[in-house]
Amino acid sequence: MDAISVIRTKRDRGELTPEQIDWVIDAYTRGEVADEQMSALAMAILLNGMNRTEIARWTAAMIASGERMNFDALSRPTTDKHSTGGVGDKITLPLAPLVAACGAAVPQLSGRGLGHTGGTLDKLESIPGWRAHLSNEEMLTVLDTTGAVICAAGDGLAPADKKLYALRDVTGTVEAIPLIASSIMSKKIAEGTGALVLDVKVGSGAFMKTIEDARELASTMVALGTDSGVRTVALLTDMSTPLGLTAGNALEVRESVEVLAGGGPQDVIDLTLALAREMLDAAGLKDADPEKALSDGSAMDVWRRMISAQGGDPDATLPTAREQHVVTAPASGVLTRLDAYDVGVAAWRLGAGRARKEDPVQAGAGIELHAKPGDTVTAGQPLMTLHTDTPEKFDYALKALPEAYDIAPAGTSFSALPVVRERIA
Repeated sequence: MDAISVIRTKRDRGELTPEQIDWVIDAYTRGEVADEQMSALAMAILLNGMNRTEIARWTAAMIASGERMNFDALSRPTTDKHSTGGVGDKITLPLAPLVAACGAAVPQLSGRGLGHTGGTLDKLESIPGWRAHLSNEEMLTVLDTTGAVICAAGDGLAPADKKLYALRDVTGTVEAIPLIASSIMSKKIAEGTGALVLDVKVGSGAFMKTIEDARELASTMVALGTDSGVRTVALLTDMSTPLGLTAGNALEVRESVEVLAGGGPQDVIDLTLALAREMLDAAGLKDADPEKALSDGSAMDVWRRMISAQGGDPDATLPTAREQHVVTAPASGVLTRLDAYDVGVAAWRLGAGRARKEDPVQAGAGIELHAKPGDTVTAGQPLMTLHTDTPEKFDYALKALPEAYDIAPAGTSFSALPVVRERIA
């Protein structure tokens, strides 16, 4: 077996054999296949695709490159959620403790932000003392004692994916649907959860810009999960507008705590509850009432225990940026559009995100929104407040915003897209 023959097969629109897939993933993980060779194969996959058999085998080979976790010792059924990423997507923070409060165990392995999309670990690290990196034993202990854990995936889980993702990031192949699907599902299947709900974002602020691409990705991942014995369902959710009223790390933690306290923006509440119901249903807890767990404080209790168990102080004051800049409405009327991508880019430029995996982020940086599509605004009214520790970033961030919103004349009718657009099972 050699790398060039594998590359040529996919370059010429052929189907990779199971033996070719097993060999190339193993050889790449060991360093026998060079980065430039795997780059060529990834580009061939982006351009020519893979069928279901190939994707399933590719995913299995990624899983086989490392360890598999096992939660059989837990007394609760396990259920997990994965989001494909967006702007203001803080849903994991209230969702994990909410589902745990309803009787499930939630082993949530999360990641960091890159570019305009935020990362769950970056958000939680704005809480003083909180630790993202846990050993497998620590993870199981937190999960057993609190019902939920949010942490970084260990190096032993699908190491082939970690290496390949870094390569895709610098070779323009992140968008390849077979590679996105296998990347996500190899980690989730290796994680060992019994049920999985996928939150596949669609819109300007998502990787999948069209409903057709989002549907293809969701269907591919649901099939991979189902074929591996994991009860899997996907929701296609809107990411044309930022979720909630904040985009940025500490800002989003604050908003998440508001939701757990019984308040918060309606779109965040609605999506949190929709995903919670799917997770609980998939775990066999059909009679659980997540709305009650939000209102009676039990989800907040789990949040506090979970944060404390990972070294964080749930009562600590969250970081705030030293500098603010207010963007005001240029005219009166109805806000009819607020573009998620543009807001995400501006937040990233303020220091909330990173261009490379090794870049630091500012805990207090980001954007606070004062209006959402459908709201009536008045000329001079604040539309958003920009937060950063480095005021020289304001000019660069503001360059992302002139085309970020539309204001129509007063009385213009407006109909928002639903937060959940489709369900795929």
